[in-house]
Amino acid sequence: MAQDKQELMDFILDHYENPRNAGTIEGPDKKLISDADICQNGGNPGCGDIVTICLKVDNGKIVDIKFEGEGCIVSQAGTSIITEKVLGKDLEDVLAMGPEMMTEILGEELTLSRPKCATLGLATVKLAITQLRRDEMKKANNIE
Repeated sequence: MAQDKQELMDFILDHYENPRNAGTIEGPDKKLISDADICQNGGNPGCGDIVTICLKVDNGKIVDIKFEGEGCIVSQAGTSIITEKVLGKDLEDVLAMGPEMMTEILGEELTLSRPKCATLGLATVKLAITQLRRDEMKKANNIE
C-alpha cells in the first residue's frame, strides 16, 4: 500500500509541475484574442485557489480545453487531470460526472480532506458548460 500511495503522490506532483492543457486557446491568427467558446473562472476564496478554464466545443463535444490558475498542489493538479479526462467527451457526459470521479483518481483520503481543492477543476468545467448553454439559449432567442 505504501508504494501505491507513493505512486499517487508522484502522479499528482507530476500534474502540478507539468500541467496538461495549461495556457489559453489561441485564435486562428495566434493573436491574444481567444478562439474559445467559453471561459469560466472558478475558485475557493477561503484558500486562494483559482482557475480559469476555456473550452472549445464542436457538435456537443469538448474539442479543446485549456486552463490557467494558481493555488495548492491538489487544486492545480486536479484541474490538470480533469482537463485530460474531459477532452473529447460529450457535454452531457461531463455534466454527469460527479465528485466521486475525483475520489477515484486522487484517492479517498486526499479528496475527503480537501474536497473543494480536489473538485475545483471539475466544478469549473461544469459551470463553463452551463454558462455556454445559457449563452446559446439567449442567442437563439435574441435575448441580451
